[in-house]
Amino acid sequence: MSHTPVLVVHGGAWAIPNEMVAAHVEGVKHALETGWRVLSRGGTALDAVEEAIAVLEDDDTFDAGKGSFLTRDGRVQLDALLMDGATLRAGGVGCVEHIRNPIRAARLVLDESPHVYFVGTGAEQFAAEHGVTLCRNDELVIPREVERLRREQSRPGEEDPDRLFSAQGAPHDTVGAIALDSRGNIAGGTSTGGTLNKAPGRVGDSSLIGCGCYADNESAAVSTTGWGEPMMKLVLAKWTADRVAGGQAPDKAAVEAIEYLKGRLGGHGGLIVLDRQGRAGVTHNTPRMAWGIRSESRHEVGFKVERD
Repeated sequence: MSHTPVLVVHGGAWAIPNEMVAAHVEGVKHALETGWRVLSRGGTALDAVEEAIAVLEDDDTFDAGKGSFLTRDGRVQLDALLMDGATLRAGGVGCVEHIRNPIRAARLVLDESPHVYFVGTGAEQFAAEHGVTLCRNDELVIPREVERLRREQSRPGEEDPDRLFSAQGAPHDTVGAIALDSRGNIAGGTSTGGTLNKAPGRVGDSSLIGCGCYADNESAAVSTTGWGEPMMKLVLAKWTADRVAGGQAPDKAAVEAIEYLKGRLGGHGGLIVLDRQGRAGVTHNTPRMAWGIRSESRHEVGFKVERD
């Protein structure tokens, strides 16, 4: 049975200011076009997700790859996960500092290792042994983020979650993609540089299986973005997929998941959901969320604005 391919991409959920809208739209559009070329030519969902996310990692608009937020000590540390809904194989890397495209390294873990997750120098060694060229960390650092870290460290007191998701606070531009291919298989991926001024070694939800990403042909593919710690505590991506497995439509499951996140732990963020029928959901409780969707009958890129 042939299925109609679908690709959904997100580039972060936060209070994206008006002057940054164009860059987010262009970045999401480019990722969507790249991933769609894979699907439209009969490629796999896994390949489409990988290619779409790699584009976003290469775009310094987003908190993934080059241009990511800096740790407390001024370095870039990256996390990514890729998951195949057909086999439940997954590959993840955490706290890597010398890999331009962590989603590529995650794909190598999925394809070439019996393990699911590598971190730090072990992840970098694994990637290098499988053909990835390592880079200097300073090649991933851009002046904008050096200045952003300086401003953040000049602020007194602890982090305020409400400020973090305001237009004046730190952006949350974690990226992700989910896809359905013509064979009826789904896949999902998420990639991030984490939170601004994070403690070195901190890993958020994005690269943790079931938290920031999940994919299972028997339920749904999910990718999240936002404040990671509450999402980890609720294993939110798997929680959402389970609702779809139980008969909930993806758009309803997405709304229910974000309501659960906010109601249980006061969490902020957004997520995208897709099932094998090609039904998609996009929702959030931050002021804006960068997103795009592509199928044979639908091509939409923009911002989903928070409901009143």
